[in-house]
Amino acid sequence: MDNLDQRVSKAIRHFWLTRGSQAKRQGTASGLRDAGLRTAVTGGKHLDGFVVLCRTLLLEAGLTDAEVFWQSRLELPGYFRAEKNWDLLAVVDGKLLAVVEFKAQVGPSFGNNFNNRAEEAVGNATDLWAAYREGAFQPSQRPWLGYVFLLEDCLKSQTPVKMKMPHFPVFPEFREASYVQRYQILLTKLLRERLYDGTSLILSTEAGGKKGEFSCPSEELSFRAFAAGLSAHAATYARLRS
Repeated sequence: MDNLDQRVSKAIRHFWLTRGSQAKRQGTASGLRDAGLRTAVTGGKHLDGFVVLCRTLLLEAGLTDAEVFWQSRLELPGYFRAEKNWDLLAVVDGKLLAVVEFKAQVGPSFGNNFNNRAEEAVGNATDLWAAYREGAFQPSQRPWLGYVFLLEDCLKSQTPVKMKMPHFPVFPEFREASYVQRYQILLTKLLRERLYDGTSLILSTEAGGKKGEFSCPSEELSFRAFAAGLSAHAATYARLRS
């Protein structure tokens, strides 16, 4: 994992610059922009820097290019649904070795999007583990499941959120918590509940992100810790088959 911080910085720059170029290109081509900030995300590819980084980590751990999927053949069977298209897969010798999902959120609308992302993260993991339990990936051993989230660091994401509790109180950790803190709580609980084997929360301002600047709110959710887990899992399998 040499120069990991520099690699993450490169992925951060790719995200912000690609996002900006998509917004400009779509606005010019259509003469009007998508509602809200959909313009910047409907083109896709803005998180490819992180996908490529994790793919490279798997190759450096001993997997081959033919065993890592990131552009096609990304579907896996589910339990509550027929299939899901994931962002990165490692399938080695017919066995599912690793699965990684990448998500991002940029302001100004953090409210409904946070709940959607939380439900999506919990639901995707629950579906995958139920499918694994029922033998969907045989003869695979338990695969490594990862989740990387990039969040815009700005005034609205750092401001405490007002709570509505008309019937029952929310858990104390959510009270007066900003969306940055809510995402930290979410990803920490996803990790500690073992819904995911690795989670990473990366914060970046738009201005700083274009220069590759980023931060992580805790060591537990750092990309370095995430990368170490993913690399170790792949390297262990690579050594066993050699």
